[in-house]
Order: sequence, then C-alpha cells, then structure tokens
Amino acid sequence: MGRAFVYVIIGGGVAAGYAAHEFVQAGVSSGELCIISEEPVAPYERPALSKGYLLPEAPARLPSFHCCVGTNGERLAPKWYNENGIELILGTRVKSADVRRKTLLTATGETISYKYLIVATGLEARRVWDVMQSRSGGQAVVIGGGYIGMECAASLVINNLNVTMVFPEAQCMARLFTPKIAAFYEEFYQSKGVKFVKGTVLTSFDFNSDGKVCAVNLRDGSKLPADMVVVGIGIRPNTSLFEGQLTMEKGGIKVNGKMQSSNSSVYAIGDVAAFPVKIVGETRRLEHVDSSRRAARHVVSAIIVPEKTGEFDYLPFFYSRVFTLSWQFYGDNAGEVVHFGDFSGNTFGAYWMNKGHLVGSFLEGGTKEQYEALAQATRLKPKIEDLAELESQGLEYAFNVIQKPPSPRPAEVGGGSTLVLDKPLHVWHATTGVIVAASVAAFAYWYGRKRKRW
Repeated sequence: MGRAFVYVIIGGGVAAGYAAHEFVQAGVSSGELCIISEEPVAPYERPALSKGYLLPEAPARLPSFHCCVGTNGERLAPKWYNENGIELILGTRVKSADVRRKTLLTATGETISYKYLIVATGLEARRVWDVMQSRSGGQAVVIGGGYIGMECAASLVINNLNVTMVFPEAQCMARLFTPKIAAFYEEFYQSKGVKFVKGTVLTSFDFNSDGKVCAVNLRDGSKLPADMVVVGIGIRPNTSLFEGQLTMEKGGIKVNGKMQSSNSSVYAIGDVAAFPVKIVGETRRLEHVDSSRRAARHVVSAIIVPEKTGEFDYLPFFYSRVFTLSWQFYGDNAGEVVHFGDFSGNTFGAYWMNKGHLVGSFLEGGTKEQYEALAQATRLKPKIEDLAELESQGLEYAFNVIQKPPSPRPAEVGGGSTLVLDKPLHVWHATTGVIVAASVAAFAYWYGRKRKRW
C-alpha cells in the first residue's frame, strides 16, 4: 500500500507551513504536495508556545497561531490545505527513509514515494500551561539559562509562580550575551523575584506519594522545593532517519546554498539544516524561527526554479521581548566586543569585531530606525579602525556607516506594562543585500510592538 507525490515535506513546524504556502504561491498543482507530521494539528507558529500561549489572560490558542500569522500573513488552518489540494498526514511517524529509492515508510505501514523531499523535522513541543495554572503561587524551577529558559521564566512570573533558574554556566544566555549584558538581564529578572542558581546542574527529582515532583536535587548537593519543573536545556536535531544516507555537519544535515543535501532529491530547512552562512564564512545550524521561515521560502524557489534562484544569503537574527524589555541581535558574536549606551537606562548595546571588521551587533530598547541601522551596518561588515571611537559613537556609528542621520531622540520601548511578552518578529521575503537587513529590522520592530499578545 502506498502513495506517490511530487513534493513531500516531513515535519509539521514553522518551516513546513511556510514552505507549503510558498508552494501554493508558486502554483503547485492539487495532489502534488504532501506533509507528514507526528503532530495531530496543522503546522503552527512555534514561538507562541513560550510566549502568548503562556499568558494568564486571553492566552493564544489554535487555530489563532497557525502558520503564517507570524509574518502577518494568511492563517493556514486545515481547511486551507484541503482547498489547495495539499495532503496532510497528521499524527503519523515516519519509521524509515530510503533516499536512494525515494521512499518513506510510516509507522502505519504506508509507503510514501516522492520526487523531491524537504526535511523539516522541527522541535517537539512540550505543554506546560495546564500544570502552570494549577500551581499558581507555588515554586517553579527552570532548568537552563538559555533562550527558552529565560522566556519561560518570565511567563511563569507573570502567572504568579516563584521562579528559580538553574544552569551550569556563570551567566544567563551564555551562547550570546557578554557578561555585562547578561548582568543587566539577571538584575532585571531578580527585580521580578527570579532567583538564580549558577554553576550546577540537575541530578534527580524527588516525588511525593501522589507521584508528583516536589523537589529537584542539584549536583552541588542542594535541594530546591518544586511544584513544577520546566526543562529547557537545548535540543538535538532530529536526523536519525537520514544518518548514514546524507552528509552530516554541525549535528545536522549538511546542505548547500540552495538547501540541497548530498542527495540531489533531498533538501533540509529549519533547525535540522546546517547551511553556509555567507556573512560569517562558515556552515552553521541556526535554531531560530526567522531562519526557518526564510529558508522555507528559499527552498521552494530552489526546487521549482533552480536556474533563477541564487544562494541563500542570510543575516543571522535573534530577538526577544519579555516583561518591558526588548532586544535584537544581528550577525555573529565572535571576536572583540565593544559596549555602548546606558546600562542603567533603557537603551544600550554592543558591537562585535572580528579580523578588523564589524560582524555583530546587539541593541536593547531600540527604535525601528535604530534596529534598521544596526542590521544594515552589520551586513556591510565595515572595517573598524578605532575601538575607542566606536564605543564613543555608539549607535551613531551605525548611522554613519549607512550615511543616514539618526533621529535626535530615541523612543523608549515597553512603558509600564509587565505583561509584555515576545511577539514573533519577522522579515518579509525580500532580496538579499542591505535591503534585506533593513527590512528585517524594520518589520521585526513594528510587528513586535503591534502584536504583543504573543
């Protein structure tokens, strides 16, 4: 028993939804495209799970955050897939793959054959809402001090839980933040009641007579009372189906600038793909929704019109909005760093220099114009002559690089609300170069401000 499709997407996350939309825009015929997902629902915007989904009031729920609302686009509910002749095979695990024969075997015993396969095996979503609501006023322990850990901790505080974060590093967000930047956010979280336990890791749980967790034990010998525990210690790319069949790198499936793997019929996008990041000159995996969305659009073009599709030229972009804070980062945090701005106020940032050139930039509390300038300047990779002058100029340096005068007075972000959570900041699908960088920053800022409920 089996079925055949021209295009098959394995995975049901953000990348799958955006790729499906792009296929329809490109005029794919009814019955040519199939999506196989272990999840029981159509592809949805993953950022909502650590943001709007966890809000105590009017929380986001499906179908409100199906793809592609994260870019203010059309909402792709199940009816949309049906109307466009896209086969959704949900709640189904792919048991094995044979890239030589171009077939997939599902756990139900069905064989799916394809001409082109897009691997978009995203992260496994873990629900914490129900238990969080039942533990209001209790003790919550967050294991991990990275991106997800920080956002979940903010949501737990908003939901009236007492939060303790545990991580082995000396600071939060160790993969991205400098010690000085991390100190600012840690102090802010502490002002909201969050406690930090650093330099140790979880070893075991204690359970009560009802089988519910009541404490966590740490390697340093300490014990923390816990009514609930959120574990956010990173992910491992889901590549098991293709190990031994496709070339791997950086823990993911290695692809070229057209997102094509070592097998010409198989493409990979999202967290599972290791692709050439031109601006840093090396292959990397980028675990972020913006990269997934843009790669999804690019891969469809690369498959349908390869002769008209160039290399994927992506400027790494990360962001977050928690409490009244909002930051954006562009490029690479490699090399020497120069901080600027007022770390006791609302607006500050940093530049990273590597081999004499600007390669990365970070800004907290910026305006649309400021984020746009940083993005453009970072993509241009200007040569840095004087670090002291760079520190002195601060944001003005970015405007000087792009030869655009800054506004005389920056606007503040956030105001007095303590319910502001991150909205998916995004970019429109645009051409490469400086225009792309500007578009990323401008729309990211606007969308985050306009749709704070996520």
